[in-house]
Amino acid sequence: MNHNTMMKWSLLGLVISSLSLYCSNANGSEVKNHYGKETYCLAKNIYFESGNQPLAGKIAVAQVVLNRMEHKSYPKDVCGVVYDAKWRTDWRGKEVPVRNMCQFSWFCDGKSDEPLDTKTWELSLEVAYDVLWRHYPDITEGATHYHTLYVDPYWSDSLNETVTITDHIFYK
Repeated sequence: MNHNTMMKWSLLGLVISSLSLYCSNANGSEVKNHYGKETYCLAKNIYFESGNQPLAGKIAVAQVVLNRMEHKSYPKDVCGVVYDAKWRTDWRGKEVPVRNMCQFSWFCDGKSDEPLDTKTWELSLEVAYDVLWRHYPDITEGATHYHTLYVDPYWSDSLNETVTITDHIFYK
């Protein structure tokens, strides 16, 4: 194993360790390491949006988040993009996302947002790390939107299709 590969794995180990601490804290208490928080948010989006996809699909989903950060209509940080939603106050006074009113459907579909498949979660963390460190080029050609082949969202006709990767179509 060469020095660069060893350094990459050492850094990834540190990130995963800090994320393990984050995950073990009571319901997402504040993370002191901003980079760890961004990796965690991106990894959750990769896990839920493309966990069943090959590597290219995971990279593409992550890249859409980064492309949105550069667009004036979206938040300027990873977690802001991933958790961009319409919010309401529930009967307990807690702010919650409005069901089916999120940028990424997994966040407000009413299901648990905790990763259960360890292998897929670890790969999602690794891909998030690599994408954030720009180890991959933008294979989406600047896409800010995507959807599966099985749906036809209202916005798809107003954007330009850039690429299809596995069963996702990407647009900008």
